[in-house]
Amino acid sequence: MKQKLAILGSTGSIGVQTLDIVREHPDRFEVSVLTARRNWEMLARQAIACDAASVVIADTDCYPRLKEALAAHPIKVYAGAEAIAQVVQGDVDVVVNALVGYAGLSPTVAALEAGKKVALANKESLVVGGRNVMRLSAEKHAPILPIDSEHSAIFQCLVGEVAPVRRLILTCSGGALRDLTREELAAVTVEQALRHPQWEMGAKITIDSATLVNKGFEVIEAHWLFGVPADRIEVVIHPQSIVHSLVEFGDGALKAQLGAPDMRTPISYALTFPDRAPRPQETFRLTDHPVLAFAEVDRTKYPALDLAYDCLARGGTAACTMNGANEVAVEAFLTRKCGYPDIVGSIEFALRRAGFVAEPTLDDYAAADREARTLARQYLAL
Repeated sequence: MKQKLAILGSTGSIGVQTLDIVREHPDRFEVSVLTARRNWEMLARQAIACDAASVVIADTDCYPRLKEALAAHPIKVYAGAEAIAQVVQGDVDVVVNALVGYAGLSPTVAALEAGKKVALANKESLVVGGRNVMRLSAEKHAPILPIDSEHSAIFQCLVGEVAPVRRLILTCSGGALRDLTREELAAVTVEQALRHPQWEMGAKITIDSATLVNKGFEVIEAHWLFGVPADRIEVVIHPQSIVHSLVEFGDGALKAQLGAPDMRTPISYALTFPDRAPRPQETFRLTDHPVLAFAEVDRTKYPALDLAYDCLARGGTAACTMNGANEVAVEAFLTRKCGYPDIVGSIEFALRRAGFVAEPTLDDYAAADREARTLARQYLAL
């Protein structure tokens, strides 16, 4: 029986690659729902190509053009963030959450409340609301399967294991700026920061990879997904991006998952677990990668990593504040309204001044997110 998919953020990098997996296995999947933020033209083409039942465009200004583009097709068209949270509770089996940023939290919660399996690429769902999200997942018996390559690697290493975990080791490419000194970062351009040497990703996550905000968020995500405390989650620089992450067990044994830097493999695994769908075109030769290097993270060059660890230690709304400030600052950098160092500066400013709720509700997260964005704009004089 085919799995019915809702793909949130279908026009982004993860969404497009998810549709590649669907095309590879038409006997396993059918697309029920597609959503996008503003790219209504691509969304319309995708919906027609995969015969989706419904689509949602988050930006309501784009609704009339999307509606007109699909007028000749029996595809329901909705608009707005609330509509995204509503459609995931309908006739779907799996929700692939590939939305970017805080916007992904509400659909994750809605999907779990409806008992849906969530294939999660939106790390902010756990960064912002990890305690609430994991509690809801357990209460509703709704599984969360990670799509991030690092967390998919850890998940694959843990399948079948009953022994306690000593450490999780997240690997990190170092991003587009890994060969620059700390002093050189002050003059970094948008073009430099977007030139990732291994991965093809959206602009926002590529910048987060350069600052290591993304890796800090992955530490928080790993804590919630696997129940491992922060002091047993480590990060190492691995420029080749071949070893996607490792698990160390109590006897000292290390298990790692290796593969090419291609997100289709973890996407496929999340969708088909506990099975593995064949991907015969995927071959990996160790001899093509004779050198695999690892190094400690320069915590002075990458201060965002320690900020994330601190937010995880504080708990409550701290990570929500970090995320909200980062989203504003990255957007400002991408639109050339601030410098590269201002990204971390905005986060630090917001964390020093924001309120804090130790046991937050979803409403508390929303308030913390708004406050963080206001503080970041204040710091950046936007």
